[in-house]
Amino acid sequence: MKNKSQIITIGDELLIGQVVNTNAAWLGSKLTELGFNVIKNISIHDNYNDIYNSIKQASQESELIIVIGGLGPTNDDITKTVLCKFFKSKLIRNKDVINHIQTIFSNRNLPLCNLNLQQADLPHNCTILYNELGTAPGMVFKNDKFLLISLPGVPFEMKNIFEKQLIPYLKNHFNLPPIISQTIMTCGIPESFLAEKLKDWENNLAVNNLSLAYLPQPGIIRLRITANQNRLNGNKLINNAIYKLKNIIPENIFAVGDTTFEEVIGKLLTKKKKTVCAAESCTGGYISHLLTSVPGSSNYFTGSVIAYSNSVKTRILKVNKQDIVNYGAVSKQVVLQMAKNIRNIFNTDFSIAVSGIAGPNGGTTEKPVGTVWITIASEKNVFTSKFMFGNDRIRNIIRASVCALDMLRKSIIY
Repeated sequence: MKNKSQIITIGDELLIGQVVNTNAAWLGSKLTELGFNVIKNISIHDNYNDIYNSIKQASQESELIIVIGGLGPTNDDITKTVLCKFFKSKLIRNKDVINHIQTIFSNRNLPLCNLNLQQADLPHNCTILYNELGTAPGMVFKNDKFLLISLPGVPFEMKNIFEKQLIPYLKNHFNLPPIISQTIMTCGIPESFLAEKLKDWENNLAVNNLSLAYLPQPGIIRLRITANQNRLNGNKLINNAIYKLKNIIPENIFAVGDTTFEEVIGKLLTKKKKTVCAAESCTGGYISHLLTSVPGSSNYFTGSVIAYSNSVKTRILKVNKQDIVNYGAVSKQVVLQMAKNIRNIFNTDFSIAVSGIAGPNGGTTEKPVGTVWITIASEKNVFTSKFMFGNDRIRNIIRASVCALDMLRKSIIY
């Protein structure tokens, strides 16, 4: 097996569960896309001997080692010290990094201390990866047998360095095989039901030397098709497979390509020159958060009301108080009024309204935890659906938001 790689993440916070190790997951995905075989992914605590021994072991097993974390200004950030010992380096203060750190602190009107300046002390025999978003540079160490890359643990800093500097570097340094893949974004169908529905289609993929991965998250399943062959033929086979897939689950595919639901909605609304607003109860503003996370969303998203209490539903959204008494806040009657009235208040083309029981408390026999009503209203049509999710509060909020966006997508298209 060629192009073997390992990821070593450093930090006590990862081991005790204080911080979720999203860096390793993201990096593993990126390395796989590039054509590396990720054979190990380990997390270790801030201990000199453990870090040293892990690097030593990895250097005997892999051609590429990526070490994440431990480059900060505090005493427990010892990665640089370990690397100096391992590569027989001496620290030299880098003037360019000093100037960069001073600029960052000056722009933020913060005092600069010696600990921050020490981040510019770098091993003399490394290649520096300048960190335009932070104060800790990355480092590259190279010998005849392996390449070691040290990156800061702050996710957005690590990703920026990797995408802008390391991807071109790795492509030049390694003889990477062509990996052709495509992602299909699906929703509205559970993973087991989807797998059953795609059984024959999936079997046909194997015949054509294509592999399929199911990558589920709340409300969404990403299907990734990969071809391990020449680019021209691989792309042709993948495109043909996607064409057949669209005929099997046409309503469940919301995008081809690794994108987000909110980006898809943004493109649709922009193309149609339409606007949308939201009235949220159980989702607590999460739908609005998703929509506004897309740059340029102010062109189509006008605003929202978080109608968490019944008084806000009646005072702001003008929901009939007697309907809440008769049917409950989580009901078709109430969510219909929420959608229609907020569309009139905000004067938009579309509106989203959600009311439900996120949990873990508040459910009844008639309306258990996970019951959610969603309405999409426009000038011509009103669509309302009832969903029954599970008992997990966060998952219910996410799933309800995804379902609401999917209903909006279909309303815009159809």
